[in-house]
Amino acid sequence: MNEGLFLITILLLFMIFFLFVLIRVTLRRRKEIEKLGKEDDSQVGFIVGTFHELVAKLKEKEKELESLRKRAEERAEVVEGYNEYILQSVPSGVISLDSDLIVTKLNAAAGRILNLKAEEVIGKPYHEIFRDPLKGILDGGTSVERSELQYVASSGKSMHLGLAVTPLMNAKKEAIGQLMVFTDLTELKALQSQAELRDRLSSLGEMAAGMAHELRNPMGVIAGYTKLLSKKVDPSLGHIVDSVSQEVAVMDRIITDFLSFARPTEINFSRVDLDALIKNCLVGVLGERGDIKVHLTADRIPSLYGDEILLRQAFTNLVQNAVEAMPQGGDLKFGFSLKAESVEITISDSGHGIPEKIKDKIFLPFYTTKDKGTGLGLAIVHKIVVSHRGSISVESGEKGTTFGIRLPVGRPRARTDSM
Repeated sequence: MNEGLFLITILLLFMIFFLFVLIRVTLRRRKEIEKLGKEDDSQVGFIVGTFHELVAKLKEKEKELESLRKRAEERAEVVEGYNEYILQSVPSGVISLDSDLIVTKLNAAAGRILNLKAEEVIGKPYHEIFRDPLKGILDGGTSVERSELQYVASSGKSMHLGLAVTPLMNAKKEAIGQLMVFTDLTELKALQSQAELRDRLSSLGEMAAGMAHELRNPMGVIAGYTKLLSKKVDPSLGHIVDSVSQEVAVMDRIITDFLSFARPTEINFSRVDLDALIKNCLVGVLGERGDIKVHLTADRIPSLYGDEILLRQAFTNLVQNAVEAMPQGGDLKFGFSLKAESVEITISDSGHGIPEKIKDKIFLPFYTTKDKGTGLGLAIVHKIVVSHRGSISVESGEKGTTFGIRLPVGRPRARTDSM
């Protein structure tokens, strides 16, 4: 009994000790778990805080990127606008076409030179816009470094163009179309032509003036003998002597005109009333021609400084030419345009026109298509205009001819021109 009680007591003590150890271990483990839980919470909080900080920084970077994007777009717009300003400001015509030769861009100068409007041609194929030889050049697809050609615009205006056609490249140096760059050389060519003509006329005048003087001497002798013959010849032969006298008079007039053309022109400058001068020319030339209608397309015709006698001769010759071109009657129009330092005068008729092949020769002396013409009328006009430091041009077609004259309005220093 005592041994059983002792064993029970021992067993109870062991169980109590085991429970104590178990409780202690459990409490320790709980503390460890609690401690580990606090550390995990701290790590999670750090991660969450770091995430929020990164998100905030990303938002800041996003704002910076958005700002940079806007600045880049604004800069691109500025550069594009600046390039457009340059394109529209250059005096040469520029037209770009894509790989299918459809017009994609043209600047203001191109529209002005070729009489085109951007809204009417952009998006259209080249063959609907251009004529030959421009159309032929684009047909061939070849580059043109520098070329000069005659071109007639759709408006009918004839012009001289300096042209270059090159491939249009992108940033990768790949051809994406064609680029046409051209300049209107019409006025330059006209000035060159007039300078060449002036040089030719000057040389011709110096050479032929002496010949005219030499011809006039024997002509005077022939005229004298003709007068003697008219007094002594049989009356039945009088008509022959009269014919000789008439032909001698015609030849003397030609020589007089030529000497007038060949000798140096001395300009006596004074204020010239163009209105009165032109009306006097019309009265003198038209006479009783009621079949010709005169149109003065200006409310006020400007005046200028020049030699009134010479200018009257020049305008009389031009009006006479216009009237002779309209044997059945027609319209004779005068136009006036006052520029900064010059006045532009146009004289247009509705006559038969001047053939294209002889247009470059009409200002040469003794060149005429008229049966009774001397070929000095327009040569004298050219000389008078150039002597006034002006220029003269001609445009002609099936509907008539227009002479354009540009004269300075100011009073230049007088000089003597020799041609």
